[in-house]
Amino acid sequence: MSKAMYAKMIKEALAAQKADLSVIKVKRGGEFKITDAKPYVDAVNAMTVAEGQSPEVIRLHVDSVNAHYETLLQLTDTVRPEDDPFVEHYQTPPILEILYELDPAFRGAVEQFIEALAKNEALIGRESLRRYGGFYGPTCVVDFAFVPGSTSNVVNTILTGIDMEKKYKQTILSSKSWGMNTSYGIGAAFASAINAGSTTAKAVEEEIAMLQLVYDRPIEAQTKLMTDSGHSSFDVKKYMEIYKERMRPAVEAAVKAGVHYGNIVTVPAYCVGDIAHHISQSMYNMTKDDMTMAIIEATTDVMEQTLKIGLEQGFKSVYEVLSVATGATAAATTYILEKDAFTVPMVIDLLSKRYTNFVQKYPDRGPAAELHNVDFMDMIHRGSKILKTGKVKGVPVQLSAIDANEVIANPQRYTYPACGITVHFSSLMRLADFPCLLTSEPVTATLMTNIIALDPTNPGSPARVCKDCAVVSLVQRCSYCNWNSAV
Repeated sequence: MSKAMYAKMIKEALAAQKADLSVIKVKRGGEFKITDAKPYVDAVNAMTVAEGQSPEVIRLHVDSVNAHYETLLQLTDTVRPEDDPFVEHYQTPPILEILYELDPAFRGAVEQFIEALAKNEALIGRESLRRYGGFYGPTCVVDFAFVPGSTSNVVNTILTGIDMEKKYKQTILSSKSWGMNTSYGIGAAFASAINAGSTTAKAVEEEIAMLQLVYDRPIEAQTKLMTDSGHSSFDVKKYMEIYKERMRPAVEAAVKAGVHYGNIVTVPAYCVGDIAHHISQSMYNMTKDDMTMAIIEATTDVMEQTLKIGLEQGFKSVYEVLSVATGATAAATTYILEKDAFTVPMVIDLLSKRYTNFVQKYPDRGPAAELHNVDFMDMIHRGSKILKTGKVKGVPVQLSAIDANEVIANPQRYTYPACGITVHFSSLMRLADFPCLLTSEPVTATLMTNIIALDPTNPGSPARVCKDCAVVSLVQRCSYCNWNSAV
């Protein structure tokens, strides 16, 4: 791969991240408006198609961001915090329904899977019960890999037992991982039924029915989920109907070009979250705190400087660019954590013990409650390993931006000055619930689209790797993972 390709990927990824930060820095503490996200839209519209890349894949990304932004503008001028996590869950349902119309054979495969859901009552009941009771410890129900307790793990397990064309299996799996087909996570209907006084058998029936609806009528399923949750910012069904027609030409072009359906359902979804989620009222509220804002800025600086060093040294593959980007912010975050003399094992232990109590205190907790805590733990777990060598993929992590940050260097200015020993940690715990710009999602989304565009016929999701989960140091659950038997 040429240096020019790596430079393009880095430029576009940093542009997305910086667009977010430029808005948040100015608007934090204020009132969010959809139009605030225009700089991110502009950054996405500047993406280009390099030699060897599929223009249809890049189009899926760019068209989706524009369709999302413009559709929201038609329906509302803002989104309340309680509704903003779901804005990136309205894309895959319409995309799936377009594919159902374009390819009856795919629709037939989905119907086969829907039938298989009912036949796997024991498996679905067991996994729903384990999630409800916290059997696996803290888990990410919508994990983009195959961790135990995740929807991807269950879907993959069921698909392995079905005689179906492989590309359709991979698409069904992609649609409920990075594709984020509806806001539903395995075990939610089961838990709701149990808490309402239902029998276990009846709760499993309700769980299966909900899972079937998600695949049978995705738009209807997402509308139901949002109605039941009290969503009020805009008409979600109308959003999906408008988005569906806006995206139809891009989807048809991708199908005609031979782009894997797994990529068609994935790419349009993961790139829109910056509009009304990462740039949002909840983000403005969180970053009112100077230390929290400084941490996001400083870790971004570390990522940028480290990627530039990597570009000078020379990357060996496009995946190395992704690894260096995410590894740099992981190391940077861990470095900040350790400034307050906290270690990664301490935090994993703390959040895992808290989760055990959380399950008991809140049996009606949302199915996604702990997912970002898990992301945060996995990130700092990885960061601690990188800090031991100071390098990620052979590239030295450039941590100087953290020490040079005026706010991070002076925690005493943000608390009782003589006792300012927990200031970094307190902001990191806020970010543990919302680490999207640390991990970083806009960077990952932009890089993944570039990577998929270079290999459009192979599914880019879920991640078919061992995550080396942080909580495995406390909860031995590796035997329940099925990443190495992915469809």
